[in-house]
Amino acid sequence: MKSFIKYITIVFIAGALLNSCETTDLDLQTSPNALADDQADPNLLLNQIQLNYATNMIVFNDRSAEVTRIDYMFGRDYFNNYPGTTMNGNWVRTYSNILPDLQNLVNQDDGTGDLNFHIGVAKTLYAHSLILLVDQLGVAAFSQAGQPGEFPAPELDGGSAVYDAALLLLQEAENALAGNPNTTGVTDLYYDEDPDQWIKLINTIRMKVAYTTGDVSRFNGILSGGNYISAPEDDFVFRYGTSELQPDNRHPDYAADYTPSGANIYQSNWLMETMLNLGDPRIRYYFYRQVPSTPGADAPANEETLACSLAQPPQHFIDGGYTYCSVPNGYWGRTHGNDEGTPPDNFLRVAVGVYPAGGLFDDSSYGNVGLGLGGGGAGIEPIIMSSYVDFWAGYMTESAAAKADFLRAGMEKSIAKVQSFGSLDANADPDFAPTPEEVTTYVADVVAEFNNATGDDAENIFAEQYWIALFGGAAEAWTYYRLTGYPTTLVPNWEPNPGPFPRTWLLPQNEVTTNPNLTQKETLTEQAFWDTQPASPTFPPAN
Repeated sequence: MKSFIKYITIVFIAGALLNSCETTDLDLQTSPNALADDQADPNLLLNQIQLNYATNMIVFNDRSAEVTRIDYMFGRDYFNNYPGTTMNGNWVRTYSNILPDLQNLVNQDDGTGDLNFHIGVAKTLYAHSLILLVDQLGVAAFSQAGQPGEFPAPELDGGSAVYDAALLLLQEAENALAGNPNTTGVTDLYYDEDPDQWIKLINTIRMKVAYTTGDVSRFNGILSGGNYISAPEDDFVFRYGTSELQPDNRHPDYAADYTPSGANIYQSNWLMETMLNLGDPRIRYYFYRQVPSTPGADAPANEETLACSLAQPPQHFIDGGYTYCSVPNGYWGRTHGNDEGTPPDNFLRVAVGVYPAGGLFDDSSYGNVGLGLGGGGAGIEPIIMSSYVDFWAGYMTESAAAKADFLRAGMEKSIAKVQSFGSLDANADPDFAPTPEEVTTYVADVVAEFNNATGDDAENIFAEQYWIALFGGAAEAWTYYRLTGYPTTLVPNWEPNPGPFPRTWLLPQNEVTTNPNLTQKETLTEQAFWDTQPASPTFPPAN
């Protein structure tokens, strides 16, 4: 781990970069954030690439979490919730920041191998960004991208072609990282200049491509080789600090929730209720309760602080037996699509906990949130965790017994990772942490229930556990949901007719406006090339 001073300096340098990039047009001849070849320090270029990538991942994770109920989604109509601005920032960061900086590194390469580490890391992050753009947009730019002189208005490539191009980039990255390349002066914000860990990540991204496209042979080949993210120490995450000012490098959810005026994020009622009903040992790490009860559930309804607690649920909630407004025991959040205004509940609603945001561990003390409490924001942005890979493997196997084993492994790794964050809140009462025996019993009970279930019941058990593990880093949740339609236990939108469920986002409106070769989509129903399920609105069934 690099020194804290060095880390916050990098974040400060990137601050102006990230604040300015939202209004950058892709068709500009020269990116205003890109440095000329003779001015660019390779280490600074790599820092910028890493930080732009991390910002992209926050958006990919958050939007995916919202539509899959891992996070709360505001608004009843999907099309209005996710306009053409949804992916503006990610598009700009990928093509006006990451790609030019990567090209700059390649142009500085003199053949000595001194920049192999830089180039290998940069190509890995660019390749993963392309894959996720395809997952979330259906298309991306590649063959004409980054060539403003020849292609000032680049056309987009089909998703399958971009996936293939990304795999080639990953091979080039692996070649560059082989042989213990020089890392002098490098600040690696992810793997502490360990090329072997980056090669594990490359193989894991290949596994992601294989599971998404159904390539069992490729997936099993990497799985049997063992050189992938297979243990918590391999997890691919972005780490945050505790500085509040100049720069604020805390986890963004912590910065939003741990304020003098209280919490500002609503947590997903569906996820909290699911974990509460299961007795999931991660719940006290994920969510910090400021009060012990919730209006309309185990406290009197209150129109001022929770208006829906006095409302009659709509028929589609009644028919399905879904919770419309209130989860008991102080798990005060909001249900998917709730578009009510914001009441004075900032010191009442659930705040993000010690995992992954570095907040407070919930020891039933029910104190208020505030600056510096808990872990001070020193959390992580989960990107690819070893637990995720176990769920991918469970999805890919045809053996029920093997799927149960992968379910067990994924749960155990996820819970161990989450519990390791408890130490960030040194003032919490440790007696409220689940014991090893309680964790063992919980995992065994879920696996036994899975083994005794069939059909949709079994798939829902598996998918619910995957969703719980994905909390904080859910870019792959939307992908899995479109591949399978599970879990079918998700709460519906507040609105009975919210429009078709999104299969991809609209194209970035900034690019559509400035690029005459592009025409904006008219709906969110266009499917990624790997999405072969029935069209919306009949799929996914929970929507």
